[in-house]
Amino acid sequence: MPSEAKLSVTLTEEMAAMIGRAVESGDYASASEVVREALRTWKLQRGQAEQERVLLRDVIARSIASGNVGEVSAETIKAEGRALLAARRTVEKAKV
Repeated sequence: MPSEAKLSVTLTEEMAAMIGRAVESGDYASASEVVREALRTWKLQRGQAEQERVLLRDVIARSIASGNVGEVSAETIKAEGRALLAARRTVEKAKV
């Protein structure tokens, strides 16, 4: 089991109430469990965002390397990156 560290965190009243409701509902045994779950979700989202940034950099690099100079909108680049990311996720899911 990983070692634990105690932290003191200040939350808004709304956030504290959300945690309290999650514990009161029985979905979680403690506020700590709620926060740990939130951090796991945050970590996943950050990983996905990093994958998207890497793909966008790749799309931009390939576009520059192609020598096809012209105007391309940011939305076009984003759309191509998202399509590549979706394809990669589909392949990763198929492996599992």
